[in-house]
Amino acid sequence: MDDQTRLELEAAAFRRLRHHLMEERTDVQNIDMMNLAGFCRNCLSRWYQEAAQERGIDMGKDEAREIFYGMPMSEWKANHQTDAGSDKQAAFEKSFAENVGSKS
Repeated sequence: MDDQTRLELEAAAFRRLRHHLMEERTDVQNIDMMNLAGFCRNCLSRWYQEAAQERGIDMGKDEAREIFYGMPMSEWKANHQTDAGSDKQAAFEKSFAENVGSKS
């Protein structure tokens, strides 16, 4: 497979993942994704931002999130985010610490 085809397939898979998370599975909370997989929609938007910055494109966190979410973060939260119980918050703290530690 040539590099351009590989790049196009990777981009298509990313677009499909984004669509799945933003359109089909809005019921899945970011905190649940973090606790189970160690990443969430916010991570994906941050990775998008970092990729832009690596290419010299100035992009802030809010802009990257709006691009990824397809709407301002405040709108997403109002439409889809639910309160997380203390058990989910405790699991998140553990997951977050493990993920930050794995980057060292």
